[in-house]
Amino acid sequence: MTALPDTTHLILDLDQGWLTIWLNNPENRNALSEELAGELTATLDAVRDDRSVRGITLRGKGGTFCAGGDLKAFMAGLMGGATREDVAAMNKGGGVLFQKVYTAPQVVVAIVEGAAIGGGLGLACCADIVIAASDAKFSLTETQLGIPPAQIAPHVIRRVGLTTARRLMLTGARFDGAEASAIALADFAADATDMLEAIEHKVRTGVMRCAPGANAATKALLRDAMQLEPDALMDQAASIFADCLLSDEGREGVSAFVQKRKPEWVVEKQ
Repeated sequence: MTALPDTTHLILDLDQGWLTIWLNNPENRNALSEELAGELTATLDAVRDDRSVRGITLRGKGGTFCAGGDLKAFMAGLMGGATREDVAAMNKGGGVLFQKVYTAPQVVVAIVEGAAIGGGLGLACCADIVIAASDAKFSLTETQLGIPPAQIAPHVIRRVGLTTARRLMLTGARFDGAEASAIALADFAADATDMLEAIEHKVRTGVMRCAPGANAATKALLRDAMQLEPDALMDQAASIFADCLLSDEGREGVSAFVQKRKPEWVVEKQ
């Protein structure tokens, strides 16, 4: 079991192979400050190669998922004479964080309550599965602030498609969790906290029946499918399949099927 980092701006709750990461700066609406982003990056790095961690849930304390970038820090940087290179480096750092969430080998779930604004909306789009409160507020306000949604744009496009992403980004759209579900930004929408948690429990149950290595390989294959040409993708898929089938996990899965038993990785109770 990998040791989790010490954190101040996150609360880390690891239970039966599932890591819940609570964004824990409610006074700043869980904005992606340098400190919070750094702790989140460190946590994702710590568990990346640990297959005993089967899934990750991102959630916000204080009733808000994430208010996006830390605008107070942006203003302080501008007032402090930040250079173009400083600003570009800061923005790219956000992109690195979003990519770590998107490429995490574990199944990543985002539970959105309260609000997901700007980069917070982008963070949710990096997850594999998004569960939203029906009254949660989503907004892409960057263009209304005179800036583009630079690092989140690819993740929003992958999530909702180019046509919808254009509308959301170019109009500074504001919408609720019910509409997020209608445009496929959210996979599920629910009206109460206990309903959100019941949906997450069902997701966890499904994930815990799947082999962790196979899930990690499938996530990599899904990313390849968005990038590779058909012939290259067939070769890559065949290689991934062979590696998995010949692994201890693959041998266990096939043996369990033939012997009509559950494979060793199945966890029924959460």
